[in-house]
Amino acid sequence: MAKIYVTCRVFAEEIERLRAAGHTVEMRDHLGPISHAELLMKITTAEALICLLSERIDAEVIAAAKNLKIIANLGVGYDNIDVKAARTAGIIVTTTPGALTEATADLTFALLLAAARRIVEGDTFVRAGEFRGWELIGPQLGLEVYGKTLGVVGMGKIGTAVARRGRLGFGMKVLYHNRGRNKVAERELDALYVPLERLLDESDFVCVHTPLTPQTHHMFGRQEFTRMKDSAILVNVARGPVVDEKALVWALETGEIAGAGIDVYEEEPVVHPGLINLRERVVLAPHIGSATEATRRALAKIAVDNVLQVLTGALPLNPVT
Repeated sequence: MAKIYVTCRVFAEEIERLRAAGHTVEMRDHLGPISHAELLMKITTAEALICLLSERIDAEVIAAAKNLKIIANLGVGYDNIDVKAARTAGIIVTTTPGALTEATADLTFALLLAAARRIVEGDTFVRAGEFRGWELIGPQLGLEVYGKTLGVVGMGKIGTAVARRGRLGFGMKVLYHNRGRNKVAERELDALYVPLERLLDESDFVCVHTPLTPQTHHMFGRQEFTRMKDSAILVNVARGPVVDEKALVWALETGEIAGAGIDVYEEEPVVHPGLINLRERVVLAPHIGSATEATRRALAKIAVDNVLQVLTGALPLNPVT
């Protein structure tokens, strides 16, 4: 049977499913991402790899994986994998689409609300013993959310789920920009398809849900932040490099925009020090868009399902096409 290497801790029942099928499983049981050198060493004899979206599976890794049949990525994206090199080597690449849609949409709105209503600042204020009672003009005056304009950049499954929360839950007008029209969102949520420039001009909250591609790298820079309202808040739960972090820090420091809720970073896990130093209406999360137990268990199950399919000679359930 096959040898499977898993680069991170995975729920025990999923590892047992692999072993019950007769496969040998080695799971890396350490906190933090695997180093490139360790991955190169471990991949040489593996026939299946289960990995994180934060791990770089480049042409060098693929060349070292002489026996590899499948790379099962724990995530919906796959910009961490050299898919072209994998295809050339005859290796199947799979992802976990759909499993994290609702959890990530929830986190998007959590960041939006936390930045707008200054929740983290208020928490720090109370814990520091500075709360002296209700004030009409207190130090944590925030921004209205209900009835405002929500701009969604990338109207796929997650973007649509965010738009649904905004429209149905908060009575927001929804503008969206996407590679193509999303007729379902237009029909069900009265979402309006607009050029990016108009979305930036008119939105009170801009939520980013695009994949990382050469076209979307640094999609948000100084020019885009200058177009946004000075009362606007940016939320990014997509990929860090979609936003030029240096430009974002500039926009926040100069008041070009009012705030940000960020879950992903350009040089992850390194965070731009300018973001660390900002406190007002700036909320930073450690890439936890999918971090509910139910969702993470679903991700692991889908990845294992794909591995089991491929190792029996069947077609994968969720191949990258």
